[in-house]
Amino acid sequence: MNNLTQTIESLLLVEPKGFSLKRLAGLTQASADEVSEAVAALAQRYTEIQSGLRLVQDGNQVQLTTGPESAVTIQAYVKDETSGELTRPSLETLTIIAYRGPIPKSELELIRGINCSLILRNLLIRGLVREEAQKTTGESIYSVTVDFLRLLGLSSTAELPEFEKLNQNVDLQTLLGESEQEKDFFLAGKHQSKPE
Repeated sequence: MNNLTQTIESLLLVEPKGFSLKRLAGLTQASADEVSEAVAALAQRYTEIQSGLRLVQDGNQVQLTTGPESAVTIQAYVKDETSGELTRPSLETLTIIAYRGPIPKSELELIRGINCSLILRNLLIRGLVREEAQKTTGESIYSVTVDFLRLLGLSSTAELPEFEKLNQNVDLQTLLGESEQEKDFFLAGKHQSKPE
């Protein structure tokens, strides 16, 4: 397996919704033909080694999925994931989304201090949060669902305890503002240090 195929495999593993061939070409800085060949090689490899993974291609969209042989076990696992109690990290993440949403993933992870991808996947599966792409940047934005409000017997998030105070927390706004300034400073310095 060459480097391009390995890179595409890694990207598909971290993005459960998959990618378009064009997006993969952009991310890997490879040509469309090279990406198509690498995807075909990867699909063939999964078939030959009888892997638990399958590469599914629908037109220009490519996604890694589990194999049909594991369907019963996967369904049991997903059912358990969506019906069991929420973990403390999940509750913390859900609380931040409820009070600060709609909130970009980057801001959510800044507040929590960790990568929230798996927690967000679980909350999405449970139908407690929804994901939308920010129009200008394409970044994922999260907010709570109507099901979340219904489960708590609320008509809006504004009815949450101390919503106004926590939604407009000045200390948090300052922290987020400083983080953006540091990021801008770092990117500006990185840009200036590039060789001519």
